[in-house]
This record gives sequence, structure tokens and C-alpha cells, in this order.
Amino acid sequence: MKLDNLAALNAERDARRPAILVTDTADGSQRLVREAEFAADPLAEVFRERLLSGNSGLVEIDGRSLFLTVQVPPVRLLVIGAVHISQALCPMAEALELDVTVIDPRTAFATPERFPDVALLAEWPDDAFARIGTLDRYTALAALTHDPKIDDPSLIAALNADCFYVGALGSRKSHARRLERLGEAGLSPEATARIHGPIGLDIGAITPAEIAVSILAEVVATLRRDRIKGRTAGKPADCLRHDLDA
Repeated sequence: MKLDNLAALNAERDARRPAILVTDTADGSQRLVREAEFAADPLAEVFRERLLSGNSGLVEIDGRSLFLTVQVPPVRLLVIGAVHISQALCPMAEALELDVTVIDPRTAFATPERFPDVALLAEWPDDAFARIGTLDRYTALAALTHDPKIDDPSLIAALNADCFYVGALGSRKSHARRLERLGEAGLSPEATARIHGPIGLDIGAITPAEIAVSILAEVVATLRRDRIKGRTAGKPADCLRHDLDA
């Protein structure tokens, strides 16, 4: 790989923007395609497929053999609330190679003893987000505290940042009240409709571990743009589609 292309790829990685390096295997020529250039590129549909899978590899285009080096930002999962569900959720999410951070200003809950080997911020969400950096389309957020003072600012920030997955714990009644509060805070019905609430796939989950499974299944389904119960997962998260259509 040429040094200038490597430097450009590193710059895109640091900015959490996807990029694809196209290498012609016949003559070694290369071109770097950045996020803003995906939609207009002749290989746009091929890029779409590769971005969804995140896999690099060879493709045959018009008799040419091209190697696509696909760089996709690592998927982050921000867990709002150091609760029992979060304790079950974190190791499962890490097994899926998600970059997990737990955020909860309640220091009695947000302790290293309860969350060993997990990035843990005992701060209010706005302060934690400032420390983490800009939320983006490769970020999932699960609000689990049941406390509007903590959950609502998190949901507002995630929706405004177009996070690919935004979910909130609570019954249908509590979610309806949540939607009213967020509407009063200035969010449109179209924005709040993107919240997965009650959070998780409907698998009849009861225990914290079962609820954690349902949440992660919904996160993965949204990321992969599956269709669940007639809705396109990725209502917000055509995160990868946006990369091509923006």
C-alpha cells in the first residue's frame, strides 16, 4: 500500500468515517474512495455490499480483478445505566466485538466491581459523551435506567447524532410518556419513532440475561438491516445506506 493512501486511510479511521481502497491487481494502481464519494462511484453497489459485511476481498468488474480494502468504523455500544441487565449485556456485546461503554452518574451502581474489564464512566451522559467524542451512525445506544433525568438526554443526543440504533427500556405505557416528554423537548414524531421501545426483540424475555439477549439481537438486526416483523431494521440505521446515499 502506498504511504499516502495509508496516511489517508488512517485519517479516515481516526475520524470514524468509512473508506474503501480499490487496488487493480493487474497493474497495482490504487484509488481511495471516501465516504462522501461512495454514491457517485461506478462501484457504488459493490461498495454497498462490502460496507454491510465489512469484509475486504477480490471482486471481478468488467474483466478486471480488483481488491477492495474495506475500512468501517468499529461499532460502539453505549449502555446508559449500570443495572443488572447491563451486567449481563456487556460480556455478550464484547463477544460480538462491540466497543462497549457503560455510563451512569449513580456511583453506587457504576463501580468496577460490578463491571470488571468494561469501560465505565460514572458521569452524566452529556459529560460522558463529551469525553467519548462525537456520536455517529456507527454508534448504538441502549437507555436502561428508567430515570428520565438520565435516559432522556441520552436519547436526545443519540437521535440528533443519527446513531444507527437507539433503544429504551420500559413498558409501552412508560414509553408513551417518554415520547410525550421528548416531543415537548422539541423532537419530531419522525425522530422519536426511531426509538426501539420497549427495547429488544419480543422473545418473551424475563430475566436480565434474556433481556440482554433480546437487546443485542435487535442491535445486530438493525446493523445488518434485517426485516423484523415487517419493519426495516435500521429505520435509523440505514447507517451504511446513508454512507452511499448521502
